[in-house]
Amino acid sequence: MIAPLAVNALEANTLYITFALLPLAFAAAWALAARRIRSGRPRRDAWLDSLAEVGAVVGSVPLLFLGLTSREGANALQLVPLVDLADLAAAEPRVIVEQLAGNLLVFAAAGFFLPLRFRIGLGAIAIGAAAAAVTLEVLQYTLLTGRVVSVDDALMNALGAVLAALASRPWWRRSRARAVAEPEPEPTVLRSAGRDWRVTSFEVSRGTDRAARC
Repeated sequence: MIAPLAVNALEANTLYITFALLPLAFAAAWALAARRIRSGRPRRDAWLDSLAEVGAVVGSVPLLFLGLTSREGANALQLVPLVDLADLAAAEPRVIVEQLAGNLLVFAAAGFFLPLRFRIGLGAIAIGAAAAAVTLEVLQYTLLTGRVVSVDDALMNALGAVLAALASRPWWRRSRARAVAEPEPEPTVLRSAGRDWRVTSFEVSRGTDRAARC
């Protein structure tokens, strides 16, 4: 079925507004990074965390907005897996692209950026995306009209997040590797009665005199 013209216009306007607000999003990322740099964070880590946070939000909110708008007609429910995808194969190419791309991109930004920001794995991304997709479908069915609530939509939403996480995996793996490779602070050497006592920074903070008496 060809989507109503009003829905296409809403999608186009949402896309235009999103692109128009990209400079504001970058300014927000710059402000977050500058704040982290002033607090002592390394410049690379500050920028990576800030861009990941802003990217996850900016890439998700417009698509969630479109997914939570009503359409003309009554709600429909399809709980049998792969039925809607099979029906989609016989649709027009434009409809196939819109449906597949739309469903794959809903949580793609979150799947791409969240592993850069937090130390989470692919399994956590898959579980989180599946839970978010199911929640979105439930909200569409209970709060909106004219929506087709389909298990295939939820599957495609989760798949899009997982594929996006795989695309960003080289970067978040290197980020974790840097965190693991950070050397432990060298122990402080205290001299007492002709002997060297090696203590941790925590022990030093509690008083070097106590460490020297060990």
